[in-house]
Amino acid sequence: MVKDREQNSNKEKKLLVSLIWNFSTELKLILMALLVIFTLATLLPFIPSSFSLSASDFRFCISRLSSVNTTTTTPTKLSPENNTTTELVLDRVLDNGVIKRTFTGYGSAAYNFVSMSAYRGGVNTFAVIGLSSKPLHVYSHPSYRCEWVPLDPTHDPVSTTGSKILTDWGYGRIYTTVVVNCTFPSTTTPVGGNLILHATTGDPSLNLTDSIPVLTEPPNSVDLTLYTSSTKKKQYDYLYCGSSLYGNLSPQRVREWIAYHARFFGERSHFVLHDAGGIHGDVFEVLRPWIELGRVTVHDIRGQERFDGYYHNQFMVVNDCLHRYRFAAKWMFFFDVDEFMYVPEKETISSVMESLEEYSQFTIEQMPMSSKICYSGDGPARTYRNWGFEKMAYRDVKKVPRRDRKYAVQPSNVFATGVHMSQNLQGKTYHKAEGKIRYFHYHGSISQRREPCRHLFNDSRVVFENNPYVLDTTIRDVGLAVKTFEMRTIGNRLLRTRQ
Repeated sequence: MVKDREQNSNKEKKLLVSLIWNFSTELKLILMALLVIFTLATLLPFIPSSFSLSASDFRFCISRLSSVNTTTTTPTKLSPENNTTTELVLDRVLDNGVIKRTFTGYGSAAYNFVSMSAYRGGVNTFAVIGLSSKPLHVYSHPSYRCEWVPLDPTHDPVSTTGSKILTDWGYGRIYTTVVVNCTFPSTTTPVGGNLILHATTGDPSLNLTDSIPVLTEPPNSVDLTLYTSSTKKKQYDYLYCGSSLYGNLSPQRVREWIAYHARFFGERSHFVLHDAGGIHGDVFEVLRPWIELGRVTVHDIRGQERFDGYYHNQFMVVNDCLHRYRFAAKWMFFFDVDEFMYVPEKETISSVMESLEEYSQFTIEQMPMSSKICYSGDGPARTYRNWGFEKMAYRDVKKVPRRDRKYAVQPSNVFATGVHMSQNLQGKTYHKAEGKIRYFHYHGSISQRREPCRHLFNDSRVVFENNPYVLDTTIRDVGLAVKTFEMRTIGNRLLRTRQ
């Protein structure tokens, strides 16, 4: 009997363990629920009396979850005047049952105006160059007012409506380039003063105005005859305004470009380059001899990268260059550092420009050159020692509807400019100068720090990657003259320049 009772007891224990094991998950959940209940019961006395939950509250929450609200939402907003809350009705149901949604902005997603520069453009005229929020100009009506505050207290401040020019319309990104022309009545802007730009957002619901000091002009710092005399000789005959230089540029290609054009344009020329990160140490060493000779000026514009505009804000950069040097040069050229200007052998740049003096602007036709295939007529060993424009001698002859053009202007007649031409000028534009001047475009060659020749040919006609090319030695033929010019001008300082 004792043995039977012990056996029954053991069976009951095993049955209990089996039940606990099989229902362990459910027991854990029950224990967790009990723990939460005990915790709430412990914390309940410490909860403020103003906080309470009732059955009606639970019913309200359930009804909100079970049906979609399609009427209004009324969030509260703190009023800064009296530190009270006011209700803002964001949504409302129209008579036809459509829910009208509204959008309320807070803070600043983009600046109203980003000032780069301002220059006097005449006896009573100024130009302000900068960036502005593109959506602001698309969906609102921002406006500008200019105020001139003379330093001489005997002269009163004067203001005028600013005329805005959107030079990159259609190309801008978050920011678009704006040139504001400030023309004051008569000669009411004596030398010495401050130019204030009042930029208004034009937002019908929240029209804000920012007052921006854009120019301080010291007394006796401006020669007004610069703007009134038509016979005064310019500092330069030709000035190059470069676009934003960025990326890992090839020092050797930059060396070739600057030597070629310093010879091409002559001693009365100057080159303005804009560094958006592309003029690294090796490139600067190539430019240093020309900077020391006064032939090149470099502007560090890396700070503009904070503002997302088209192509490193090149529209703003070229407009700054235009107005900064507007009265310093007779002609101003706009093209890139992988493009080489050329005039026929019987012509010079001076004779060509004299024939175009009646025009304020002329465009220049492109000769597209391959930067992938090279001419090996000198033998492989010598080919690799040649300069880039000596061996990249195959021209693309594929027929296309239109190729890009570059241009030159008489800057004193131009109010704002672009990348491929200006549409804001006084005077005539000439579009048929291909018999007088052209440019050879070695697309992509400047951005590769390596030997450009990967495929060598020795034929007059080549088909490469389904594209037809012909041998064109126009620029190649002046290679020796360019090298000789560089050696005579700056010596052998750059002989060890690498790709």
